[in-house]
Order: sequence, then structure tokens, then C-alpha cells
Amino acid sequence: MRRPSFRSLAAVTAGLTFALILVGIYTKATAAGLACNAQWPGTNGFLGLLPADVPCFIEWSHRALAMVTGFAILGTAVAAWRGGLDRRIRYATAIALAVLPVQVLLGANTVFNYGAVAQVAHHGAALVIFTGLLVATTLAFWGPTASTDADADAAGANPGDRERDARTTGD
Repeated sequence: MRRPSFRSLAAVTAGLTFALILVGIYTKATAAGLACNAQWPGTNGFLGLLPADVPCFIEWSHRALAMVTGFAILGTAVAAWRGGLDRRIRYATAIALAVLPVQVLLGANTVFNYGAVAQVAHHGAALVIFTGLLVATTLAFWGPTASTDADADAAGANPGDRERDARTTGD
């Protein structure tokens, strides 16, 4: 089975992050976070894991999607750094990864302090993460993603082969 490319991973992660932001906006608009009676990370359902009612299910779904998205962000950052990609891509994913735990803590804070300042800080951190992932995805599709030596090695050639080919084309 073929591994997905970094481009695909970055695009899916950016899409997940955007979907998470939309679900978070819906959760805020319906005040579903208040249904969990200031419990975090659990909810007021069965053993604190399964939601008891519809508003709690909305909040629980947001938290579950946040967990999946968080692991995708981690995987994208690791893939960028281990894949030898352009430093701008690596730094963009590193910023997204560095802000992630802050954003999680701000999200927990919104459960306990459901005020405007907590909401703005939480969604501001989400915007920084999304921007980092969007920059990384854009650069992966339209910018230099790897060094020229890595591209040549991937194509089965090395710089010496290109120089020899350039010399022999004039013969």
C-alpha cells in the first residue's frame, strides 16, 4: 500500500481543522458547552464518556473531532520535519503544533469560564493553527517542498548525472 503524500496529509489536516472550527462555532452558537455542567474532558453522560443529551452530544462531538484533528496536526508536523521539506513548511507546521496545547487549554478554559475573553482567545489560537496549516499546505502544492538534491534522488538521478547529460547533449 502506498503512503499518502505530504500534500494529501497537509490538505486533509487543514480541512479537518477548518471543520473543527465550524463545529466549534456551532457548539458556541448553541451553547452546547454549558450542557456538560463545567466538566472537562468528560461530559455529564455515562461514566463521563457518552453524552446524556443532544447539547452534550454536540460538545462531545466537538471534543472528539478536536482529538482526531490534534493527532493529524502532530502527524503533519512530524512528516514535514522528517521529510526534509522546505524550512517554511516545517516552521509553519511547527507553529501549528506549538500553539495546539495552548489552544486545548484555552478550550478547557471555555468550559469553566464561558465568557467573551475566553472564547476570543480560544478561537484566536485556532486561527493561528489553521493559518499555519494553510501556509504549509499552500507551499506544499505551489512552493518548493524539498531540496533539489532530494528531488534528484527521488527521480533516480544525482547532480553528477545532470552535469554529464548537459555535456553530452551538445555532441
